[in-house]
Amino acid sequence: MRLIAPGASPPAEVNKYLLPHERQVITVRRHPAVLEGPITLTVAGLIIAAVLSGTVLRHQSSAMAVVWIIWGVLLVRLLWKIAGWAVEYFVITSQRMILTSGVLTRKVAMMPLVKVTDMSFRRSLLGRLQGYGEFVLESAGQDQALRTVEFIPYPEQLYLEVCALIFPGKDTGGD
Repeated sequence: MRLIAPGASPPAEVNKYLLPHERQVITVRRHPAVLEGPITLTVAGLIIAAVLSGTVLRHQSSAMAVVWIIWGVLLVRLLWKIAGWAVEYFVITSQRMILTSGVLTRKVAMMPLVKVTDMSFRRSLLGRLQGYGEFVLESAGQDQALRTVEFIPYPEQLYLEVCALIFPGKDTGGD
């Protein structure tokens, strides 16, 4: 089974990080709620810049230019965050968990499924309302590259899928 977020297809760039014997089981982007902070800041900056330009700074062109340059920086920051979100994927294969990220500098963090000793997920009130959670992974006394994965969509469903991979059921067929 391959679980992919609605409207998304598995990225071809993820395939280059897979071993020949691995198969993708789950591929999701982080929840779009990760962009709420930058969007809110940019919209608030736009409103403030518009109000200041229409009232206080109406006759001060240099001060107005500074305000709009600051807003432009906020807009560029938002666009950068969107680009980062668009290339970031959480992939669970038959062998490991992989988090790929980075627009210019590509980062790939991974943890083999056999090394996961404990896994839980957390959901804040806002996360429950919007449909995201955070995975917390632990490995026996080791520092790992992949410890937490925030803004995971469908956390209960993904949690069950991952647990089924980490702790496969025993065959109880008759003798």
